[in-house]
Amino acid sequence: MASSFRNITGSRFMSQLKNSRGVHTARVALLYQAIESPTINGVRKPMKPGGYQDGCADVAFNLSSQPGIDIVTPIESPDPREHIGWSFPDSEDGILAALQKGATHLFANTVVFANHPLQTSARVGEYQDKVKVVGHPPCMVELHDDKHYVNDMLRKYGKFTLPRGWLLEDDGTDLDAKLHSLDLRFPVVGKPVRGRGSHGVKVCQDMAELRTHVQSLFKESPAIILEDYLAGQEATVTVLPPSDDHPSHRALPIVTRFNHTNGVVPYNGIVAVTANSRAITAEEYAKDPAYSAIATECENVAKIMGVTALIRIDVRRFTDEPGSKFALFDVNPKPNMTGPGRPGRENQASLSAIAAAEMGWDYPRLLSEMLKSARPLRRLRGMRPDAV
Repeated sequence: MASSFRNITGSRFMSQLKNSRGVHTARVALLYQAIESPTINGVRKPMKPGGYQDGCADVAFNLSSQPGIDIVTPIESPDPREHIGWSFPDSEDGILAALQKGATHLFANTVVFANHPLQTSARVGEYQDKVKVVGHPPCMVELHDDKHYVNDMLRKYGKFTLPRGWLLEDDGTDLDAKLHSLDLRFPVVGKPVRGRGSHGVKVCQDMAELRTHVQSLFKESPAIILEDYLAGQEATVTVLPPSDDHPSHRALPIVTRFNHTNGVVPYNGIVAVTANSRAITAEEYAKDPAYSAIATECENVAKIMGVTALIRIDVRRFTDEPGSKFALFDVNPKPNMTGPGRPGRENQASLSAIAAAEMGWDYPRLLSEMLKSARPLRRLRGMRPDAV
């Protein structure tokens, strides 16, 4: 498999590359998370061990087999069996190394924020009219990573379905009094404002359990979210941004989740998504209008947020009753993008890849579609929440 990998190094980038059909080649470099997210309002989003290098390797390896795409890597011919060597760190030096090797596209498989080098580095800015980015505007992601901000924004629009929710801050006042002042209906979910995956998410059955969980969350973060527990079917909706081929946001087939642990889907590093997820079929869609209704809501969420890259939105029915409505409960601007292809990764998948497969796209096709949505770096740098 390694012999099929097309890797190019510095000197070849000095010329205009074309494939056999004379089409300009996209020279793609993957960026992994090497910079820890900043503390924002006292809250820091936890960093994934390895900084998504495993997913970067999956993406790079699979894109390397696609026509018109060459992969830029920090080392020559990285080993497909290893995740190291396929991507550049998202530091200023790492991004510049990719650009100096001639990357025309940066696939930002990382967590960005307002002070990220993609946004603020003057040296990186020298390339802002020469490079496109698969990713979200850094200034907007910083806000969209705040689950309370996003949910509050969507509630104010008045046309989205969400559970009741409260922001709880560790401000030194009496916790018991504060909890009892809320109109809580157990079970209640407690979770971080800036979380990753299922980290810190717990379904609490009574006030005593909730108090203990809140106290544990306050050790990590001075602000947390409480929400009504949604008892019905859980699912996830992947939404692609507009591209030249498709001018509007579009939802991929919905993926349903099952085999919960204490009401919460386990972190995919513990239980692979292939073991607790499957795509909803066309027949199931046709029988239950709740699926198309929530898919449309998710497309509108993506439009309102002005997203420029793939996002994933977790949803859940209010009850187990047939036809029960879905509610949005988590908007994830940085979904996992692992997938099969490299040796030993046959069972790897992501929820977005499962969704794409239901509409006939394999993992490389999904990545190619994501690449089509790449935006000039100058445009991403100029995007602000109040300008959407």
